[in-house]
Amino acid sequence: MIHYVNAGAPAGSDGSKAYPFQTISAAAQIARPGDEVLVAPGIYREEVSPRFAGTEEARITYRSEVKGAAVITGAEPVKCWERYQGDTWVCRLPSGLFAGCNPYTTLVSGDWFIASYIAHTGEVYLNNKSLYEVNSLEAVLNPQFYEASWDRDFTTWTWYTEQDNGETVIYANFHGLDPNAENVEINVRPHCFYPAEEGIGYITLSGFTVCKAAVQWAPPTAYQEGMVGPHWSRGWIIEDCEISHAKCSGISLGKYLQPENNNKWLYRKFKDGTQTERDAICQAQREGWTKERIGHHIIRRCNIHDCGQTGIVGHLGGVFSLIEGNHIHHINNKQNLAGAEIGGIKMHAAIDVIIRGNHIHHCTRGLWLDWQAQGTRVTQNLFHHNSLHPQTESTRLIGAPGEDIFIEVSHGPTLIDNNFLLSERSLKLATQGVAVVHNLLGGALTCVGRGTDNGARSKSSPRYTPYHVQHRTEIAGFMTILHGDIRFYNNLFVQGSLTPAMLGMKEACRENEWEDGNFECGTFPYEDYPTEEAWLREFEGYVGMGSSPSNRYYMRLPVWAAGNSFYGGAKPLSREKDADVHAEDVTLAIEEREDGWYLVTSLYSTPPAAGRATVSTETLGMAFEPEQRFENPDGTPIVFNRDFFGNGRPVRVTAGPLEGGSAEIRLWSAEQP
Repeated sequence: MIHYVNAGAPAGSDGSKAYPFQTISAAAQIARPGDEVLVAPGIYREEVSPRFAGTEEARITYRSEVKGAAVITGAEPVKCWERYQGDTWVCRLPSGLFAGCNPYTTLVSGDWFIASYIAHTGEVYLNNKSLYEVNSLEAVLNPQFYEASWDRDFTTWTWYTEQDNGETVIYANFHGLDPNAENVEINVRPHCFYPAEEGIGYITLSGFTVCKAAVQWAPPTAYQEGMVGPHWSRGWIIEDCEISHAKCSGISLGKYLQPENNNKWLYRKFKDGTQTERDAICQAQREGWTKERIGHHIIRRCNIHDCGQTGIVGHLGGVFSLIEGNHIHHINNKQNLAGAEIGGIKMHAAIDVIIRGNHIHHCTRGLWLDWQAQGTRVTQNLFHHNSLHPQTESTRLIGAPGEDIFIEVSHGPTLIDNNFLLSERSLKLATQGVAVVHNLLGGALTCVGRGTDNGARSKSSPRYTPYHVQHRTEIAGFMTILHGDIRFYNNLFVQGSLTPAMLGMKEACRENEWEDGNFECGTFPYEDYPTEEAWLREFEGYVGMGSSPSNRYYMRLPVWAAGNSFYGGAKPLSREKDADVHAEDVTLAIEEREDGWYLVTSLYSTPPAAGRATVSTETLGMAFEPEQRFENPDGTPIVFNRDFFGNGRPVRVTAGPLEGGSAEIRLWSAEQP
């Protein structure tokens, strides 16, 4: 059955084609398995909470009749501004506008949020662009540039809020514009398309514009909300949507509410956040976190941008999912939120998640895989400009310059293959159990051998993280990170130039426990790690019990490297006997043009060595702790015989993500989202 919706329809209609519902919510209260909700172009100022789940055989589909033309928004227009002083205007809003949840009295807060940054979940938007919240009326009247933002010129467009006699008062500096004549909106709802109840699975959301919601900070130890999300269920598809301007997270594939362990670290403080996270995982296991009930979502062909915390966030709820063909960009660029949960994508427990064919750029961090990246595959993606602003001279907001991919305290297997990683820092590897195959890395490997303890001043504080039954959610054990267990095969390493800001950060980061200050490209940070042969010798003649104390079970794990090419001063491991080293500098630039994004490079004027051995699951072996192969989610082996574009490779292959290249290569088409 089709239920029709049209924002211009009269109230009280029946959802037929002749008499469509006025709101999507009206259809969401009656849509049953197999139904379609067809939504006409228009602006839908509502929070849609689907009441019924679909089934695997009969989904419930919510579809925009015209792609992008049906807009679900958490904001309301404001036309009651009065001039206060100079360019500053003021509006007074009754509390009833917010339906019991006032974003202008609700502070952004939660575990791992840096609480010294005071921000409300509300926002003020001018012509679909969010202004900068400040903490005093004086900062509205006399605004200052904020050097950490990627959009510095706009940082003087400021707003401030306070409560007065039961009213919400907002002051904003509009720099000579009349806000009553412009499109000025404010956040009033925390979600746009999000079920109130758990278990509302098998929903498809297709072709909508979804924007502007007062959604809360989403750490892994809390009820992880998003502007859009399945709320602890199975089998959602979010496709062909534009998702933007969430205060915190655009899409959440995250955790359900655990009332006794919801931001517990923030409020009780006595257990470290790492322990409360372990508690949350074990509790979820007891309460039904299984492969049969949770995850298996698809996010594809979406344009996700201008969100404050993450484009996509998830913990536990995103298992066995596919994130494919999305354009994720300009996340956390305002730099007005700070904490350890920020990135284009930030996922904990990305078990058997495939992240494929996405374009991720201009984010504080591109992709952050934190804890339990087991069976995770990151393939055929384009990453670039994932860092702080190139003129930023301070790491005070996030404590790091940013990178394309950060893998943290996971045991693997985590597979990174056929990607372009073009930021100044390509991979942050405070982890083990990773295979890096056929990538082009234009930046450094960082945080090698560090960043895995909990930061105690003088006590031992290793982080024990779980690993799982292969291709399942059940916990198989907990272990700290030994480091190593890394494989580098058939990659291109290209030493790029650094901005003055990044050069300045080298020293600032060097003594940071969570950093190492490395901006030099190549595999050399693993120089002191053992070969497999040297590691095995530690166990020769050892019977496993009754012997004198030994470090053999706590030493670094082996590192493998073969078939890699190095350009412009990028440095290999000294034991890489077949390293293909080119001393000449290479230019790498990513350019946006009318028909897409291009790599402009001198790399292929001296092409990398051909004739490399084809890599497969058999080549890569097993990740050490879970004893699991680098394989497909269904357990079948992988042969790396296709490149970034999906083109077949010959039997003897070329290093890097492409078989053949040129001076200009279009890596992302303008027709893609």
